Amino acid sequence: MSYSIAEAARRSGLSIDTLRYYERIKLLDPPARDSAGRRAYSEDDLTWLGFLTKLRLTGMPIKSMREYASLRGHGVSSAGRRKAILVEQRQSVAERIAELQGCLDILDYKIGNYDQIERKTFGKASALEEISA
Repeated sequence: MSYSIAEAARRSGLSIDTLRYYERIKLLDPPARDSAGRRAYSEDDLTWLGFLTKLRLTGMPIKSMREYASLRGHGVSSAGRRKAILVEQRQSVAERIAELQGCLDILDYKIGNYDQIERKTFGKASALEEISA
């Protein structure tokens, strides 16, 4: 099965411009072309785009993504370095999660304080109770 650039964009959640950009900076191998010369993306291309999207969501820099994409073409001989890139990024994500958990804890603490104030002052249900209801 192959997909036009518009369909690949829709399925991947990326814009057509992003697909072309990823191709230009060598994150994405040039897709096959149909008989009219138009890009024809494969299921493998879409799977790779999904992985790239996840890497971007982790905050991985384009430079690291490009290195990973380049190494991918070297097969198993580059597995160690590719793993190292992912391990480094995983550590960064774990640190961000811990930082965000600290932020969430502070927000919950402050919301709890305001809930107590509202109950004492106005007899209102807490905001968290209202959300849960």
